[in-house]
Amino acid sequence: MTIATAPIVERLHTSQLADTVRVDCPAKTNLTLEVGPTHEEWGGRHALDTIYCAVGVYDTVTATAKAPGTGFSLELEGAHLGDLASSSSDMRRNHAVLALFAMAQEAGREPDVALTITKRIPVGAGLGGGSADAAAAILAINQLWNLNWPMERLRTIAATLGADMPFCLTGGLAHGTGFGEQIEDILDDSPLARELQAQGFTGEVLIGAYQSQLSTPEVYHTFDVVGAGSGDRNHLQAAAISLHPRSGQAIEAALQAGARHAFVSGSGPSVVAFVPDSTTAQRVIDTWVMHDAADRIIRAQAPVTPIIGVTQ
Repeated sequence: MTIATAPIVERLHTSQLADTVRVDCPAKTNLTLEVGPTHEEWGGRHALDTIYCAVGVYDTVTATAKAPGTGFSLELEGAHLGDLASSSSDMRRNHAVLALFAMAQEAGREPDVALTITKRIPVGAGLGGGSADAAAAILAINQLWNLNWPMERLRTIAATLGADMPFCLTGGLAHGTGFGEQIEDILDDSPLARELQAQGFTGEVLIGAYQSQLSTPEVYHTFDVVGAGSGDRNHLQAAAISLHPRSGQAIEAALQAGARHAFVSGSGPSVVAFVPDSTTAQRVIDTWVMHDAADRIIRAQAPVTPIIGVTQ
């Protein structure tokens, strides 16, 4: 198992400054998610203790330099845009755009950048798609403007935007604390990485996704009422299943079909199933299809890291 602590940079040309930077940023899931009390200093957010894992379904953010004074632009692509496709959606509130603004403010520059987001990560699914887009934008701008800021500085900026975003900058495996924004990378030669691999939390993974979305605040509100389910490694799982019962059906079906682990991803409703081999993967897929346990099934690998492509 190889877990990188920084994104892979692919230089398509050797010029010093790039005109366009493309970042493929993966989804995230939470192998464990322990939810603690709320903190007023965090805007009422809960304390979290989690093990993040980046999963190989990618959103792509492309950042292209624009002429000075022309401002930013945003284009969305993909077959699974969810609420992002709504005509009432404010593009200035898009996670990638907010990341661009934050980087521009930190750099003392104008956000004269054209952003294009190609969505593949399900929206509102507990897979951190918005966080991945923000992280991709941060990585892209850091490269596009030749800032060369270290990861620690980028993570500080990302933490002002959301809990999962500092993790999404590097992917792989990591331990998250605080409200999820304090990140400690889990290196490939560490005892914890070897333990997770032995437990079956690496390799082939299936994602069961849905047309419906869950509101993260609603899931946390429900958690505050129902609490964590007995034995759940994800404390939000019982709340998510109470709001979206098909997630529970998908978990049960995957485990019966031979998955080593199956659980709600983050605040849901997506279900993640780790499988030991391709035969088991196909059996889980067939079971999900037979029982109509998911609307969309994605095969992926985990853990993975972002990929940066630089062109002129």
